Amino acid sequence: MTPQQIVSDVKQLAGDWEYDVVAIGYPGRVVNGRIVSEPRNLGQGWVGFDFAAAFDCRVKLINDAAMQAMGHYKRGLLLFIGLGTGLGSALIADGVVIPTEIGHLSARKGTYEDYVGRRALKRLGRKRWQKHVEFGLARLMKALNPDDVVLGGGNAKKLMRLPPGCRAGTNIKAFIGGFRLWEEKPSRRPAARKQPSRAA
Repeated sequence: MTPQQIVSDVKQLAGDWEYDVVAIGYPGRVVNGRIVSEPRNLGQGWVGFDFAAAFDCRVKLINDAAMQAMGHYKRGLLLFIGLGTGLGSALIADGVVIPTEIGHLSARKGTYEDYVGRRALKRLGRKRWQKHVEFGLARLMKALNPDDVVLGGGNAKKLMRLPPGCRAGTNIKAFIGGFRLWEEKPSRRPAARKQPSRAA
């Protein structure tokens, strides 16, 4: 899948929609709203692609796991883990989105993604795959001490049971994350200082 194919498919599917802006969740690194690396599991040509010109409107880009995390966020520190083709991840701390690349951390003879991604599920079988998911999550939860842990992505449904302290996510929440990406942030002005009272 290339970015031009995505644009063509979206325009076809949303042909009769009226929209002013587009939010895109991208399966890779996004820095300051720009794609900085080609995806591991899609075609090439994403870095530098002009989505605003392609859609002829304003576009905001964010990591796809971060977009899903935004849709699930309630309070405090959220750890979002997306079990899909690879391993998506994001943190939200008091409303601030922190995209992460946990899937690329080293683990044994590869990376976390090599043990909990789709290829690992096929290679190891559900039982052993589940053990790797639980082991990795337990380490992350101990290190980060999150208030909330959401497991999303298509393969989260293949877990035989949810690991302790986790709740199930749903891909539909990415739409909410996309809307939240365009919400105006309240301006934080410093509180006005009181003038000292003057004696007459």
